[in-house]
Amino acid sequence: MKPEQSSGQDDRLWGGRFSEPTDAFVQSFTASVGFDRRLYRYDIQGSIAHARMLCHVGVLSDAECAAIVGGLEEIQKDVESGRLAWSVALEDVHMNIESRLTERIGEVGKKLHTGRSRNDQVATDLRLYLRAEIDAVMARLEALLGVLLDLAEREADTIMPGYTHLQAAQPVTLGHHLLAWFEMFFRDRGRFFDCRRRVNVLPLGAAALAGTSFPIDRVFTARELGFEAIAENSLDAVSDRDFAIELCACAALVLTHLSRSSEELVLWSSPQFDFIELGDAFCTGSSIMPQKKNPDVPELVRGKSGRVYGHLMALLTLMKGQPLAYNRDNQEDKEPLFDTVDTVEDCLRAYIEMLPSMTVKRERLREAARRGMTTATDLADYLVRKGMAFRDAHAIVGRAVRHAFDAGRDLCDLTLAELRSHSPAIDQDVYAVLTLEGSVAARDHFGGTAPAQVRAAVERGRQRLAALSRP
Repeated sequence: MKPEQSSGQDDRLWGGRFSEPTDAFVQSFTASVGFDRRLYRYDIQGSIAHARMLCHVGVLSDAECAAIVGGLEEIQKDVESGRLAWSVALEDVHMNIESRLTERIGEVGKKLHTGRSRNDQVATDLRLYLRAEIDAVMARLEALLGVLLDLAEREADTIMPGYTHLQAAQPVTLGHHLLAWFEMFFRDRGRFFDCRRRVNVLPLGAAALAGTSFPIDRVFTARELGFEAIAENSLDAVSDRDFAIELCACAALVLTHLSRSSEELVLWSSPQFDFIELGDAFCTGSSIMPQKKNPDVPELVRGKSGRVYGHLMALLTLMKGQPLAYNRDNQEDKEPLFDTVDTVEDCLRAYIEMLPSMTVKRERLREAARRGMTTATDLADYLVRKGMAFRDAHAIVGRAVRHAFDAGRDLCDLTLAELRSHSPAIDQDVYAVLTLEGSVAARDHFGGTAPAQVRAAVERGRQRLAALSRP
């Protein structure tokens, strides 16, 4: 719904000080209702708690409190049904709701703002909103973690090349690789949980910046709204946006991890790798090249990381030059925050739905691991176990690798005589370590890539996931 335009002085709940109406452009330029009305549910929630607190301390009568609470609940229904017309002249979500309350219940509606300011009101709304969104993000991260555990268990025996510098390095299992993704997103979930504690602090009661002379009970309000702590300093309470910046930083790391995973999915689904195929529902074609199947979803996720990084930088820049306490600059915090939350939730949803559609081409993965001389380190370790110093073993294996490259074969394809030409310490048992299966099975320790260890890590992952604390 497009906000209605109004420029009458009577619309301004703060207009008593002014002798002429606000310039029409300035009215539009300073208004935030076009985006901050998204906070309506939390504004009403905070106002109901504030009204009940004012009644609790005797500032409002029971009848006045009931009228305010009832009026606010009706306004919420009006918003959700589309009946409430938002006014630019009333600037923001707070003034729109307060004005409609007074229209609905009369003069008593004007008492709601007793003992508070828009400064502590918006800070409270924002914390309530972000607390709910953090819970939604954590739920999606947990769903993604569950998907990854299922895939890792399914691919515990699937051998693939592990890479460094995008060069085939050593054989690993795809299950082990997916568990690396699991660890990244598990840390992300922990960061959001920690961030939530710092978000869940009540600023209401700080008023404009110095507190209020009314006998408010902030403990009562905190209990009503489910806040774990109360802001200690009124100046800091209204001007702090650390919690918003921290949330954007947590989101930026989620997008970093999603972007890295997306890069791998894009590479793996290309004809040059051909390791996987994503489901048709998560890809698009070309308007001119009929053979194309483009991995658009991971590409877009990779691209969206940039916008979240930009929002983090925008909030850091927004805050860096502000003196205490509240400044109108902080109106600019909401659009970056809202888009950050939307972006991280959408990208996580895309992954939760996309990954189960992935077809793994196991033979292609195994062949890629076999081609890359990926068991060279195993041969060096074999010689070390025969009593040779590692650096000497490294040099010998390097020569053997050169021999295999020149012959157009893999190490495991060399004859015993060819291998012994580089070191007489090599015997027939060397082939047990030169095979891909032997290589991954040898990494049979906590955190290793052996299939048995992958399955054990999956089980631990499920236990860790089940044990996560809930707010």
